[in-house]
Amino acid sequence: MNSNILMSRIEALLFVVGDEGLTVKQLEQLLDIDAMEIEAALSELKSNYDESEIRGVTLKNLAGTYQLTTKTDMADTIKKLVENPTSNVLSSASLEVLAIIAYKQPITRVEIEDLRGVKSDRPIQTLVSRGLIQEVGRAEGTGRAILYGTTKEFLNYFGLNHINDLPPLPEEVLKDEDQDTDLFMTKFQETFTNE
Repeated sequence: MNSNILMSRIEALLFVVGDEGLTVKQLEQLLDIDAMEIEAALSELKSNYDESEIRGVTLKNLAGTYQLTTKTDMADTIKKLVENPTSNVLSSASLEVLAIIAYKQPITRVEIEDLRGVKSDRPIQTLVSRGLIQEVGRAEGTGRAILYGTTKEFLNYFGLNHINDLPPLPEEVLKDEDQDTDLFMTKFQETFTNE
């Protein structure tokens, strides 16, 4: 196999597995290539990363496991990202509100708060600012409350093509919509974990 193609395939696999990394044996099994070719490609890939000034990542071998890591001279740049509050993961309250909106949309803030049993202004603001939900209309009746629904960014964030691709809720959640919201959130997280 062409060494450039092999390096590209290894790079793609290491990118996808992230922090877990892969051993040479795992790469052998995944690529159906012998260990010597893989080790040569890993060595060349590491050299390419280390010698290039335009690459922010490098290849590390930690206890026999290869993984892509950022170069040490990128620490200041990465520190800015980590310290930026808008880059943090969603809070459990925001995830709970997002789950409710995803499965019950279009839905008003009051309906969300009825399901959760607590105020939801802050999580809704967070989700709107991140582009995961948006106003999709107004409810009929007094006050014409804002109806919320998910966005294309929501689909991208969770790797979905369409809102119908959401995993189905377990039957007990569908039968008892007045149950404790912790159970609702637990079932939502379990469904995504099992995917």
